[in-house]
Amino acid sequence: MSTYLLGDIQGCYDSLRRLLDIIHFDPAADQLWACGDLVNRGGSALEVLRLLKSFGAAVTVTLGNHDLYLLATYHRHPEGGSGNPEFDAVIAAPECAELMAWLRNQPLAIWSAEHQILRVHAGVIPQWDVQATLSAAREVEEILQSAQCGEFFTRMYSNRPTLWRDDRTGWKRLRLITNILTRLRFCDELGRGIYSASGPPGSQPEGYRPWYSHEHRKTRDVTMVFGHWAALGLRLKKRYIALDSGCVWGGQLSAVRLEDRSIFQVQCAKTEVAQA
Repeated sequence: MSTYLLGDIQGCYDSLRRLLDIIHFDPAADQLWACGDLVNRGGSALEVLRLLKSFGAAVTVTLGNHDLYLLATYHRHPEGGSGNPEFDAVIAAPECAELMAWLRNQPLAIWSAEHQILRVHAGVIPQWDVQATLSAAREVEEILQSAQCGEFFTRMYSNRPTLWRDDRTGWKRLRLITNILTRLRFCDELGRGIYSASGPPGSQPEGYRPWYSHEHRKTRDVTMVFGHWAALGLRLKKRYIALDSGCVWGGQLSAVRLEDRSIFQVQCAKTEVAQA
């Protein structure tokens, strides 16, 4: 049995199939830990969702910002006509409701006590330890799995607030949790994120650092696994594994075997490269 950490797929179904063939993935024996952003820009979100869902308990996912974008689009345009052909293909599928229910029930953070690994799509702020991260994630997960999910989707999009406070309440609290777990790249020492910056480390404004580089970060004693950051690329460090190697931008789709940190990659198919 092997456990594979999988980078951002973003609708690149052909690349996904080729990578699974290379690692000889067997859902009866292996585990696939996807870091989120399963859909959008690669053209084949429907096929990606169908395939991953078919693997059952062999696959776990941490939701990414593009996955939430699909869910919000489905809420706004349940009959299609969203203007996003890739999403409209999902919405038009006969099993769309089933796929959306499966996606809505995926977590935003997962903890493995066995491996001392905390998985999110994007990042965490320095003030959160493992339990705080999981607790915050559960707040959003409960909303996503409730009758209030529609209202959540209407309030999800904003870069504010940026500063975490334990006593913050309501939709602003849920929005900030969502932004931290699915969009964060850079933050200051107080945990204030800057969500307009997506370049490599060093490109950020003064006063901000990559979230994982803050010395007082309360998750420094565990290994963080995340994607989301194509400009960062694939990185295997002692205390973090970054998995987004920019497949949909003409890079590679990457998998890392957890047991020995072996790397497996395929080059993005030309038909899957996103148009800027």
